[in-house]
Amino acid sequence: MQISGSIALVTGANRGIGRHFTQQLLERGAAKVYATARRPEAIDLPGVEKLRLDITDPGSVEQAAAAASDATLLVNNAGIATFTNLVTGDLSKIRSELDTHFYGTLSMVRAFAPVLGANGGGAILNVLSALSWFSYDGANAYAVAKAAEWSLTNGIRLELAGQGTLVTGLHLGSADTDMMASYDGDKIDPADVVRVALDGIEAGKIEVLADERSAYIKASLANDPSVFYAPSGR
Repeated sequence: MQISGSIALVTGANRGIGRHFTQQLLERGAAKVYATARRPEAIDLPGVEKLRLDITDPGSVEQAAAAASDATLLVNNAGIATFTNLVTGDLSKIRSELDTHFYGTLSMVRAFAPVLGANGGGAILNVLSALSWFSYDGANAYAVAKAAEWSLTNGIRLELAGQGTLVTGLHLGSADTDMMASYDGDKIDPADVVRVALDGIEAGKIEVLADERSAYIKASLANDPSVFYAPSGR
């Protein structure tokens, strides 16, 4: 999959990692970039095709797939973080996390899989998280939703292999974006996240670990979980 000459659609392109994806796709020579958001007027990058898109609205998704029928690369980046726990948290917020990260991503994949297949296969990149692999008190709804999206990513990879579609999962710790503004820990530059992700797509990788944090957490899965979840390992 070559970025140069590709026709990409990026969800959540108005800010954060999505904006960086849109910008770097243009810089790498994408022939066209569909930049989508619930409020496309908030997209401030020149040279893009703006589309209104709410990934939790099936009608909106179908309209986007019809408008971008020439797409060869789908970047599923749109997401939310409600910082909600499971036992006592607001159920509507928990459902919103799943509606966005799991069902919204699945809706995009189902709508765009035929588009990509008709255009030679192309690629799908799902922006996941290190929280796909562990839970964190205060953000457990997000962790559940990202774990589900990770499993979704692995499943659709198998289902779309026959049409030649590359499916890549991108994992990262915390990036320096508006979504993580309240987090006081170390944050990776979102431009670096996007750079390694696009490099990974061009290299045909099915998984990209954007930082040391995500690599450490994935490696920890093979160990006794009591070690990771001990106070010193949180």
